[in-house]
Amino acid sequence: MASAVYRLSRLSVLKDTGVLTRSKCPGAGFTQCRNVVYTPSGAIHPQPVKTSFGLFRVTVVVVPFLYVGTLISKNFAALLEEHDIFVPEDDDDDD
Repeated sequence: MASAVYRLSRLSVLKDTGVLTRSKCPGAGFTQCRNVVYTPSGAIHPQPVKTSFGLFRVTVVVVPFLYVGTLISKNFAALLEEHDIFVPEDDDDDD
């Protein structure tokens, strides 16, 4: 009962501010949403500021993970070859 009262009070507070809302999809968690468009005096809120990093963000995320992935695969291939689990055969195609 206490948890239901807590949830209802929290939802009533968050409903007016529009800070966090529960997504309609189950398992999606909380998403940031802005439900309040007008101020109490009737003025329209300005559009939220959108920060886009573009190519910089892609570079910062992709390059390190590609490098770490190549290191892991190279070391694992060397480990497999060292323990003779996978050793490529040398085929003589000169015939």
